[in-house]
Amino acid sequence: MKTFAKIRFYYGAATISFIAAGIMVPLMIIFPKKRSYILHYWNRIIIKLLGGNIITHGKRDNSVNMFISNHQGIIDIIALEAAENTDIQWVAKKQLFDAPWFGYLLKLPKMIEVDRENKSGLIKLLHDVKETITDKHHRVICIFPEGTRTDKQKLLKFKGGTRIVAEKLQLTIQPIVITNSKRLLNEHNKTAHSATVHITYLEPFKVSKEDKNWYNRVQQTMQECINNELNKYKRER
Repeated sequence: MKTFAKIRFYYGAATISFIAAGIMVPLMIIFPKKRSYILHYWNRIIIKLLGGNIITHGKRDNSVNMFISNHQGIIDIIALEAAENTDIQWVAKKQLFDAPWFGYLLKLPKMIEVDRENKSGLIKLLHDVKETITDKHHRVICIFPEGTRTDKQKLLKFKGGTRIVAEKLQLTIQPIVITNSKRLLNEHNKTAHSATVHITYLEPFKVSKEDKNWYNRVQQTMQECINNELNKYKRER
């Protein structure tokens, strides 16, 4: 059974790579005005081909400025793009933009690049987010405040950049909790199974500079949701 799960992982990884580089990138080059639709449609296809399904809980608020979510692996991104038709602008590290061919998945739809090794990286992030929220074409920024993928149940300490940007620009944020995505494709132990990815939309809120504890509180709220998913439904994050 474990051997089959390993084989299934490599099938899943190959499927994602082929559709991303072989189909989505060329289509976005040919049809630049339909880039968001291409991402939504083909990510739904990926979920189906991997033997997955998506169930959402709560209401996704597309009027907010930013989604913040926990992060286990590539399926989190695929599932959020596949779930609804929101024009998401992802925040990703510079190394992903520099990746041969795959970097176009970020460059073509104009995602936000962050250079963590450059001291001016936070200034650029602040500028890019401000530009997005003031643009007439409303896009919702999505960021993983943990800063990296993890296979642990406990959230990693949230990075400070998200807090600084949110407070400076007084953003309206909706936290999102994703569970069971590792069951569908686990990049940590390289296994895969048929699975349903669960996406829980928590209550949106507007950040206030006067509320010094909001960032810790939102991490605590997300962790409580993660714990409840495991204890009540046996769904790991």
